[in-house]
Amino acid sequence: MDINAIRDNTKGWIMRFAVPSIIAMVLTAMITVTDGFFIGNYVGKEGVAAVNLGLPIVYLFLGMGLMLSVGGMAIAGMALGADDRRKCCNVFNQTVLTVIIVSIMVSAVVSLCLRPTLFVLGAKGLVSDYFLTYFRIMLFAYPFMILVSSLGMFVRAEGYPQFVMMTTVISVILNVIGDYVMAAVFRKGIAGIAYASLISEIVTALVLVLFFMTKSPVFRFHTFRFNGKVLRDSILNGSSEFIGEMSGCLSMFAFNFVIMKYIGADGVTAFTVGGYIEFIFSMILIGFGQGASPLISFAYGAQDHATARKIRKDTSRFVFTAGAVLYAVTFLTANWYSTLFVRDGAVSGMIVTGIRILAVSFFFSGYNCIASFYFTSIGRARESAVISSARGLVVLLIAIITLPYFLGMIGVWMVAPVTEILSMIVSIYYVTGDEQRNI
Repeated sequence: MDINAIRDNTKGWIMRFAVPSIIAMVLTAMITVTDGFFIGNYVGKEGVAAVNLGLPIVYLFLGMGLMLSVGGMAIAGMALGADDRRKCCNVFNQTVLTVIIVSIMVSAVVSLCLRPTLFVLGAKGLVSDYFLTYFRIMLFAYPFMILVSSLGMFVRAEGYPQFVMMTTVISVILNVIGDYVMAAVFRKGIAGIAYASLISEIVTALVLVLFFMTKSPVFRFHTFRFNGKVLRDSILNGSSEFIGEMSGCLSMFAFNFVIMKYIGADGVTAFTVGGYIEFIFSMILIGFGQGASPLISFAYGAQDHATARKIRKDTSRFVFTAGAVLYAVTFLTANWYSTLFVRDGAVSGMIVTGIRILAVSFFFSGYNCIASFYFTSIGRARESAVISSARGLVVLLIAIITLPYFLGMIGVWMVAPVTEILSMIVSIYYVTGDEQRNI
């Protein structure tokens, strides 16, 4: 990367990095949506509800993985901007090994918590059976998923986001074929869909490992001396991502508890299907964030703070436009979308109403997300953590507890827009302070 070229054409460089990342992240989201389609059509609405009850597990893995890999990538990116390649490689190797060890340990611990989770949520019958079957298999897949995410970030940091996109395409194709074969041909139900995910993650991880063994110009696998300061700084830099994902874990648990209490399993199913839209948009945001982050870290490491801020501003404009477009599409296609996953009229009605309310959050969440990515990328973990905590924990949990109590299922759908609007105040406060600091 060349700082002068980035400075002269920030929007072009953002799109160069972000578009492949967005495509990769949206395709990743489509894996979840595809699984939901096959579960809904070949297992039933109970299967959809069961998978949603376990989403806090996914957030837990993502939180641990993102904390270590995003934090490590930020350190490596700034070292790359300062042309310290030895440090780049050491950070890379330590980060990857730490991600592997931590994800395996988390899988082992979570396996002991599956039945207690069902007891707390009050899930019974088919929902309980499907939950245990699915997640006992997926706990083997999640370490590979986190490894794929971590390696992908370092590929982007090197300037090869297109390769990440290619590997994601491979993963999606394998997953779709696997879902169809397991669910539609062999009728293996929810277990077959889980095995399809496991196989696709293993293959994708192997492809990325081969890249670093044979083609990577900067990051290579080699022996290294463990550096406690690098680990500490990685955790601090990635703390906002951890907070964000752990907040997602807690909030999803709270959502499921509240919906099961006030509405029931049909409400969980509707929320799950409606949430696919939000999940896709969140992947777009993360794609923009992952595309912009290496550029911001590189510019900051090169002492060009003005360019780093400009990248943030341009990226925020891009995500606002994307949010407006997706809102329009969601509003117009709500009726068609609601029948894609379930054949139950009452559930479909909940989905139509819900996604039109939920999609309002798309106008505000982009600004919050990019602000958090920006502060992480320049090593200012505190600001990023506060933003993530506001939108993913404090404001969100208050909204989850209060709105459904007074408004029922409508209140459930209103949680996201209310949270993003209020959290935006915090984001604006820190962004304004950063700009004034550098005037």
